[in-house]
Amino acid sequence: MSLPKRDGIKDRYYLIHKPDTSPEVLAEADICIQDVLNGTARENHSAYPTVVRNHNGTPFLPDQLLERYLISLPLKGFPNEDAVFLCDAMRRLVGWQEICYELEKYIEKQVQERYFLVGEREDGFTVFPPCTVLPELRPEDVDEGLLRFACYVAICHTVYGQSFESLTTEHILGLVSQIRPDMVKELKTNGSGKLPPNIQKRKTKHLTASANDAFATIRITARDCGEGACEEALSYLIEILEQPEFPRSYSIEFRGPEKIYLPIPGLPKKGVHQLFACAVRYPRLHVRMENYARLAMQEDEWYNNLSDESCAMPGTFAVFALGLEGPKWWRLVCDYLDRCDDEHSSLQEKFIHTFFKKYGFTAQSLPVLVHGVQSMQNLKPAKEFRTLIANEESLDALMEIKGHLEYYLPEESGNDKRALAYLWRDVLWAIWGTASENGGSKVIKTAPKELKEKYQQVFA
Repeated sequence: MSLPKRDGIKDRYYLIHKPDTSPEVLAEADICIQDVLNGTARENHSAYPTVVRNHNGTPFLPDQLLERYLISLPLKGFPNEDAVFLCDAMRRLVGWQEICYELEKYIEKQVQERYFLVGEREDGFTVFPPCTVLPELRPEDVDEGLLRFACYVAICHTVYGQSFESLTTEHILGLVSQIRPDMVKELKTNGSGKLPPNIQKRKTKHLTASANDAFATIRITARDCGEGACEEALSYLIEILEQPEFPRSYSIEFRGPEKIYLPIPGLPKKGVHQLFACAVRYPRLHVRMENYARLAMQEDEWYNNLSDESCAMPGTFAVFALGLEGPKWWRLVCDYLDRCDDEHSSLQEKFIHTFFKKYGFTAQSLPVLVHGVQSMQNLKPAKEFRTLIANEESLDALMEIKGHLEYYLPEESGNDKRALAYLWRDVLWAIWGTASENGGSKVIKTAPKELKEKYQQVFA
């Protein structure tokens, strides 16, 4: 069979949304959809945009394939399980971001616009318009399968999307709850149903716990904060995060009888903080805390129940707790800092202040500072830093860092003199603040005579 010339960008794929698309191309698209269902389709993201190829090698855009499939489904007696199967297969093949917009628009058109009176957004800050059920809508006009599919799409935005996509989840579930509140209540109680029963709910002599993937929440109530209780709580968290269906941004709501917190001023006194402050008291649990942290640490993901000014990546409190335990855990600290969102998170500054007050500036500890200044904007020094650095050992360690600064930059920037200069400037600022400006003249001027030459080398 001879197909026409490809009409996508750089002739990489066929477009199938145009009215005059040839029947032969549409037939190949249907084959591609079937191959996605069968698991025989292949994706190619070597260039933009990502395409999906059928077993004949014919390429299409994933969102257009999804659109073609969805519009073929009946809106009365909507086959929810079939639709979910295709969406899951497509997501596994190309990733959530390739299909999320198409799914959101489908729910907007087939649920929001068909069942609701859509109002106007009152301000520029509201993401979604107000929606009220059409007064003439009859129960028999609403398809249960379509609403269940809407719930599926809502959950996917939380499970697979970026943290801000939880707003879409809330909006879609808000629509469904106006028509079928029982459906949303079931999700709130049991989640999507994809988690194993012993993870959805757990009860032992030490604790009662539950996990809900639909609302990205983990609740743990401990009867005591001893080693056994902390071990069970950590094991539970690890088991949850090992589930591929559980969201990467989530809330941990922990309650225990001992209100213990880390010795880091300014950290939010939340249950998740309390949990790891309790657990770190037991050395046998340290490796398990690290296991949790490494599973939890994900760029652009957050603990959902912390305020904006205290926003923190999952794993934060476990890392901080271990970091204060000694050098064994400082590699973990550096890995954590590398994943921090440098535009939004700042709790690491509070940790870094406490960390260097405890351990000083040494050859072992200074890498934490270099990773730290790259983890956020304008890391400010603690007032004690200029005193802590004022010794021969610390200044020599700092010079050693300066001599190998390229190790702390991405490979493509390691030889960039400007990037190296900016990084060194930030390191100096994180120790001396404004006194590091103008070549550190103020610092050098007030330096002890026996250290003046070393200060000059640092600021050279």
